[in-house]
Amino acid sequence: MKVFWGITVKRCSSVRHPIKKNRFAGTSYRLFQLSMSLNSSTFLNEENAQGPKRNRECLGSLESQTPSSFQDNPLQQLQLASHKVLEKAQKSGRSKCPRCNSSRMFYCYTCFVPVETVPTKEIPTVKLPLKIDIIKHPNETDGKSTAVHAKLLAPDDVTIYKYPCIPEYKEKRHEIALIFPGSNSVSVKDIAFHLQKHSKKAVCDNDDDCSREPFLKQAKIEPKEEENLSEFIASNRNESTGLKKIIFIDSTWNQTNKIITDERLQGLLQVELKTRKTCFWRHQKGKPDTYLSTIEAIYYFFVDYHQEVLKENYKGQYDNLLFFFSFMYSMIKNAKCCKGKE
Repeated sequence: MKVFWGITVKRCSSVRHPIKKNRFAGTSYRLFQLSMSLNSSTFLNEENAQGPKRNRECLGSLESQTPSSFQDNPLQQLQLASHKVLEKAQKSGRSKCPRCNSSRMFYCYTCFVPVETVPTKEIPTVKLPLKIDIIKHPNETDGKSTAVHAKLLAPDDVTIYKYPCIPEYKEKRHEIALIFPGSNSVSVKDIAFHLQKHSKKAVCDNDDDCSREPFLKQAKIEPKEEENLSEFIASNRNESTGLKKIIFIDSTWNQTNKIITDERLQGLLQVELKTRKTCFWRHQKGKPDTYLSTIEAIYYFFVDYHQEVLKENYKGQYDNLLFFFSFMYSMIKNAKCCKGKE
């Protein structure tokens, strides 16, 4: 898939991490490849045939490890919805997409919907403070992309475009940021400062009086009783920064140049993320572990944005963006453990 941004934001890559030939070559190696792709019912059937005893032994060995052994795995601390629906679907095997009837596991990566064995009502929904445009390279493999996770979990706020069919952003440049590293990129905490001139100019163009009261005073619409006050305040803070949309590129590193140099993306504010270690199982060979997958980059952006721009305490509001990612990560880790690979 893709791996986004290292040392601050790094680029995406969907290239599989080749496994060196060793004593585990052969059947075990082939099984591991199938588990990573999640495209083979053979893997699922063999796992089911091994029975719950083996699974309990494997899980027990993981749980018996000390907390320090998980210090590099932030997924352990996520506040996630129950994975029971995915566990049940895993035991059932592949199922049909309700729209195109293709055989898929968990969800259809072309229609952006869960399969028949995964009821939509049992999938968490995440409300994001900003809209997201994901620009996907046409050669990017749909089945390996984690970008679809964002569309499944935040359907009202995420739009996926296949390059070169992307919107014109020129007229809204003062409201948009592109999450991509570069010599002129800025940190998340500095977004408001760099968009301030654009936002101020846009306001003054439509208002003779550019002197403004603090956002809480100027807001004429009071939050409804049933609304969450923190959400109301966050919404007003979004308005005060001027930022309304963020763009992510879903592509391997070698393919990003064609997209990032597109004239429709020129002039946009570029933002880098803090350095974090990826948990992605298709990590690119020879690249640092700070290269994040697309869904990881989206998740970490909103964690930083919530704390450094909205100035709110983070309480797991966006953790479910990693709902599918964390389940697949655990499934593959357990499979490797049970095969003696760890």
